Amino acid sequence: MFEFENMRYKDILFIKQLTIHQGEFTCIVGESGGGKTTLLRLLNKMISPTEGNIYYHKQRLEQCPSVAHRMDVSLLSQQPVMFEGTIKDNLLYAVRLFQKDDVSDEELSDLLTQLKVKKKLSDDASLCSGGEKQRIALGRILLKKSSVLLLDEPSSALDEKTEDLLLQIVSQYAKEHEVSVILVTHSSEVASKYGQRIIRIESGRVIR
Repeated sequence: MFEFENMRYKDILFIKQLTIHQGEFTCIVGESGGGKTTLLRLLNKMISPTEGNIYYHKQRLEQCPSVAHRMDVSLLSQQPVMFEGTIKDNLLYAVRLFQKDDVSDEELSDLLTQLKVKKKLSDDASLCSGGEKQRIALGRILLKKSSVLLLDEPSSALDEKTEDLLLQIVSQYAKEHEVSVILVTHSSEVASKYGQRIIRIESGRVIR
């Protein structure tokens, strides 16, 4: 799915060769500041390699139209972004931005229940807790129905029980919809439990 070929980003990340396979739950682990988040940003085309190439389904990533690519490859950052308005507005933001079919209130309410967000669709999103905002942001990208989910420590604001619930939801969704997941995590335990493949990055290099 993604292939790296002598790829360098400044002095932060250098990957001589790496393949991330389609249909797998891939976990990226390593020390803070090692380049894990930079890797996700490269895959989402938020930044571009300084040298070398990244391929997505055999096409050079720089040749993929950015808007279409971000519709197909969704990134959930560590700090969830909430837009002004209700929880419903926030859930539907990406659906409307990418001009996809709207989703019924019943489906949205079911999604909130799955995500264990005990709020109404009409509630002000800015009043939600950090954990609730992270789960709403996850719901937003699930509604996009992308082929690839890039998750940058999505459970950092959650307690252990809620973290496990969120990752169970992601894992089940990925299996049901044949979605590829690339998860950055600081937890070797999480990586061992959910990762079908584990990539370790240290000092900007893939060591395993």
